[in-house]
Amino acid sequence: MAIITDKHQIEQIQSELVPRLVNDWALLTAGDADDWNTMTIAWGSLGDIWWKPVVDAYVVPSRYTYGFMERHDWFTVSFFPPEYREDLQILGSKSGRDGNKVALTKLTPKALDHGVGFEQADTTLVCRKIYQQPLDPAAVPAEVMASTYANMGTHTLFIGEIVEVVR
Repeated sequence: MAIITDKHQIEQIQSELVPRLVNDWALLTAGDADDWNTMTIAWGSLGDIWWKPVVDAYVVPSRYTYGFMERHDWFTVSFFPPEYREDLQILGSKSGRDGNKVALTKLTPKALDHGVGFEQADTTLVCRKIYQQPLDPAAVPAEVMASTYANMGTHTLFIGEIVEVVR
């Protein structure tokens, strides 16, 4: 396991991860070793704001993970080899409110200095939350409101500074 904290190395890793987020998904995990939850994400972005490498994560307030994102200052985004796709499917379709959904998978949680990752992840971004803002429904395109948000509220944007990458 390597822990990378150099900004230039982190930015290089970010560029490698953009297509993986959309095509292969990732796990967004918030909380600490004693109290946490994870959910599958396929939306988001990786980039730079305020001269910091960041990841943008979007969570609907009705998701169980949302409360963990609100209460904690750190979160992780973990990427996996293709053989864990079914596990990510399970974690994206079950709620942590209903029990230990991770127990339904082959994944093994592991405590990190700031949050929780997974033994099977090949890359984990450790992020310090630096901003959050609910999306303004009036500013979201009408076709997106109609197709994506017809039956729920809009997402909240969470921006996390990537402070280290665990590989």
